[in-house]
Amino acid sequence: MTPELSAYLARIGLSGPVSATPEGLARAQRAHREAIAFENLDPMLGRPIELDPAAIRAKLVDAGRGGYCFEHNGLFGAMLAEMGLPSRPLLGRVWLGAEPSTIPPRTHTLRLVSIGDEMWLGDAGFGAAWVPPLPLRDGATAQTPDGFTHRLRRADVPGSLRGEWLLERQAAGAASPWEPQYGFDLTEVAEADLAMANHWTGTRPQTRFTSACIVSIVLPDGFAALRDRAVSIQRSTGREAHALDTPDAWRSAIADTFRIRLPDADARALSAKLYA
Repeated sequence: MTPELSAYLARIGLSGPVSATPEGLARAQRAHREAIAFENLDPMLGRPIELDPAAIRAKLVDAGRGGYCFEHNGLFGAMLAEMGLPSRPLLGRVWLGAEPSTIPPRTHTLRLVSIGDEMWLGDAGFGAAWVPPLPLRDGATAQTPDGFTHRLRRADVPGSLRGEWLLERQAAGAASPWEPQYGFDLTEVAEADLAMANHWTGTRPQTRFTSACIVSIVLPDGFAALRDRAVSIQRSTGREAHALDTPDAWRSAIADTFRIRLPDADARALSAKLYA
């Protein structure tokens, strides 16, 4: 193993590389999402997101921080390659939470993973939900411990504005509707495309990632999310939510629930914004 892979495996709690199989992909992705939080705290502090592999490792692996999709899936793709699971990046539009009349930009990146003769979706960086690996197959489904079922559909023609493929989710219960999560196609993506999308996501004023603190992490039995001063936990048995009434409560949630090692100065700066 390279030193980079050894440090990554230690960070996500695995004793060694996973097998180059669908089961290995699922094991690595689950471990990654349970150990490394999704978070946009640097954009909220006015800092740019660096996509250089060394910068991502320094932040997510060495410093005990989290990140958003460009960081997570950049790291995840590089580490998968070292374990015999080659992949390439894709770009998608996030529909979950989008206004029905708008077409959101392509600001989500995921990985298309090659396993034998099959292609699989690998996504360690979708912060709005826990998305398990899925084969690139119309109608593929998977369930997660938070109570949701996820479905991949071939929804449109290649090159369409809404994306050839659509990932959806459905809450527990036969009457629950399917919600779109994100759409994508298989167009090759260059580093410059990722850099452009990352810059827009992390710097454009009044967007989701520059106007609110957003943090999430996968739990063994569900999914935890924070938005500004409120935490919600989704499990198969239902959803619970509570407010973080003080800066100390906010800092404790960041450290304990979301497992982020945030420097004291950064924690003070963010809590001062949220509790002004």
